[in-house]
Amino acid sequence: MIAPVAAPARAAGALALDTYELTKRFGSFTAMDRVTMRVEPGTVHALLGENGAGKSTLVKCVAGFQRAEEGSILIDGREQDIANPIVARQLGIGMVYQHFTLAPGMTVAENLLLAGGRTPALIDWKAQRAGLEQFLATTPFSLDLDARPAELAAGEKQKLELLKQLYLKPRLLILDEPTSVLTPQEADEVLGHVREFARSGLCTVLIITHKFREVMGYADAVTVLRRGKAVHHARVADTDPRRLAQAMMGEGIAPPPEGETAAEHHPAGTGPAQAAARAVAAPAAGASRAGGAAAPALDVQGLKAEGDRGTLAVDGLSLAVRPGEILGVAGVSGNGQRELVEALVGQRPRAGGTVRVMGQPYSARRGENRALKVRSLPEEPLRNACVGDLSVAENMALRDFDQPPLASGGLLRFGQWKRRAREWIAEYGVKTQGEGAPIKSLSGGNVQRAVLARELAGEINVLIAANPVFGLDFAAVAEIHGRIVQVRNQGGAVLLVSEDLDELLELSDRIVVMSEGRIVHETAAATADRHELGAFMGGGAH
Repeated sequence: MIAPVAAPARAAGALALDTYELTKRFGSFTAMDRVTMRVEPGTVHALLGENGAGKSTLVKCVAGFQRAEEGSILIDGREQDIANPIVARQLGIGMVYQHFTLAPGMTVAENLLLAGGRTPALIDWKAQRAGLEQFLATTPFSLDLDARPAELAAGEKQKLELLKQLYLKPRLLILDEPTSVLTPQEADEVLGHVREFARSGLCTVLIITHKFREVMGYADAVTVLRRGKAVHHARVADTDPRRLAQAMMGEGIAPPPEGETAAEHHPAGTGPAQAAARAVAAPAAGASRAGGAAAPALDVQGLKAEGDRGTLAVDGLSLAVRPGEILGVAGVSGNGQRELVEALVGQRPRAGGTVRVMGQPYSARRGENRALKVRSLPEEPLRNACVGDLSVAENMALRDFDQPPLASGGLLRFGQWKRRAREWIAEYGVKTQGEGAPIKSLSGGNVQRAVLARELAGEINVLIAANPVFGLDFAAVAEIHGRIVQVRNQGGAVLLVSEDLDELLELSDRIVVMSEGRIVHETAAATADRHELGAFMGGGAH
């Protein structure tokens, strides 16, 4: 009989990690510039920084997925050439990625064995199950060994990803945004156990996160990267969110109040973007934070929409958003939020129910959008709101290219398109080679700014925004949040669908929770309880 599969043998216990002047270039671009960092053994060390700051490049070099051109990586004080992930694994380095890497058709047991990398042709499953059950007894997580990933909730999948690495007994565990798909309870559970695992002396943890709350609550030390450089090192006990935000953004940027996350910070300054950001803290005169008793600007009743597999993804959903109100829709990814937004903006057929805007039937046709003043900020704007090969000016004109002053007597006035585009590029700070550049040549944040300029022009009755800052850097997040709040302050109704609970708690007047295609909970944002929301998001409170 084949002996049980064993995890690869290696030295035990938490390791110390040092990087010394680590440098990585991609062509003429320096992604990581002489980064020196010390991670003490048996600690949780957080990496903070904007998108493009070099965080992923750093951990990929440590995990063997990329090689630095200059500098050194030291494990327990000895320089190591980590040429590939196999070498990293032999040194005891494991990594849990932001996106799942599970084999969907295999059971939990099979996924765990596959992670070991030494699976024989014939497996003694009785012995293996006994070994796996013994292993699970040493971990804080309980999963059904016979379940398949397709049957698991997002939080359970994240736990399985973590278990795959724990099964290999890592000495250094790298976590890349490990809580992005978890409810608050699941995030606290996972991070709490990771912290205890590190404090037991078995493992060192290096975690990439963008949430100050997670850094302050679970990390022992933190390194901030900015533009490829390590600009701040501190023990968590000796720092606070203000200083961390200051380090992330550089000099001249006002830091957030204590306790805020990166997504909650709004820079103060001059100009339209900063003025919009300040509107978060100072609603315009006459704006209603509570929505009052006004008739709904957006009224959705009994909406049904099928998912990509033909089953109902939105199942009899009802909600209403009043003028001067932001209604936040919370939920773990995959509970019908994407299908809801697509059904509202006309990208997905509706299988039932009604949608009314300003009391009028609304089927999301172009003429209705113009007459009823409905706008949208979709997720992945380059794919969902732009034509990549068209210029910035042409994309900015997609809503009204055939309307005065962009057209006259049936003729398109391209000069007007370009003039307005130049004005918007300046107003919204769009970084581009010019209004004639293809919009696909812009960075994600600048594509979103260009879409913002188009969608937020003129009077707005209803704005539908879906994960509007997903994947964007710190500065772009602050600006876009400010623009959204400005729509509310000017009397517009905003439906904000987001998987980031911090974002919803900061911006919303009311929050509803969406689970399995339905609204299962509603609360005022000002009195919302994070863990109560998490219970409904996880499906355990209804």
